[in-house]
Order: sequence, then C-alpha cells, then structure tokens
Amino acid sequence: MKIKIDENLPVRLAAALAAHGHDVHTVPEENLSGRPDAEIWRAACAEQRFLFSQDLNFSDTRRFAPGGSCRVIAPAPA
Repeated sequence: MKIKIDENLPVRLAAALAAHGHDVHTVPEENLSGRPDAEIWRAACAEQRFLFSQDLNFSDTRRFAPGGSCRVIAPAPA
C-alpha cells in the first residue's frame, strides 16, 4: 500500500508500516511541513497514496472528497 504520513503523526509509524512492506512517505521528508492541507492532499493524490493524519480538517468530505486516486485515514469529527 502507498501511504503518506502527515507531520502530526510519529515518525516511528512510518518505519513500522515500511517494515510491513508498505511504500511510505512522510510530509516532513518531502519538505511539506507547515504547508496548507490542500497542498498535502494534492501531493498524496498525485502519488496515489493513502494519507494518514490526525488533522480533523481532513475529515471534511466537502473539502477532501472520498474517492479518486487517494484516501484519507483521519479521525472522525465528534
């Protein structure tokens, strides 16, 4: 599975997923830290990756619609 890990998750998560055979990129290693959510979303979509994040903004399906070439794994809004 192709995964992008947002900057709000521990780096060790990327290492653990990679150890299980996943193709993992992180936002910090791609110099995307501090960038707008839309830019991180576009990067994940361009690479056809699942985006793992704790950012509740990514749970807004009006801004980050499910489907297409990428998916978000984020907490559900309360």
